[in-house]
Amino acid sequence: MANVTLGGTPVETIGNLPAVGSKAPDFKLTDTELNDKTKSNFDGSRLVLNIFPSVDTGTCAKSIRTFNEKASQLDNTKVLCISKDLPFAMARFCGAEGIENVVSLSDYKTGKFGKDYGLAFKTGAFETLLSRCIVVIDTDGTILHTEQVSEIADEPNYEAAIKSLA
Repeated sequence: MANVTLGGTPVETIGNLPAVGSKAPDFKLTDTELNDKTKSNFDGSRLVLNIFPSVDTGTCAKSIRTFNEKASQLDNTKVLCISKDLPFAMARFCGAEGIENVVSLSDYKTGKFGKDYGLAFKTGAFETLLSRCIVVIDTDGTILHTEQVSEIADEPNYEAAIKSLA
């Protein structure tokens, strides 16, 4: 399990992110129109999974805005913003912010994504929510890059994620 901090207080996740070079686990998440989406819905595209606890926090919102801006410049790449927020919250935020270049997905139904990717919180105030992570997946499903952000309030390393697609 990963050891990260929330406001400086140590918390644990249920596991570790999948290894770079391994095949990304499949997933089934819910989009803002309440449709199920799986990894196969994005076959043929490179994926940047921007994973976070909640759109209603400043750092999470900033990561969506930043990736929305960067996504428009990436060839054959989709940015999936994933949390356990209800799809309505993601739709509200993206609509109000004019976010159009990312796909918002939720793990609220089963929490299976957070378990399969080893990134759900096991302890602390955010228990069961998704920790802040980046996972970059190539068109063949191979994981190119991962980042488990060590302090939940910190932003991910956007440049490292983008660089892994070069």
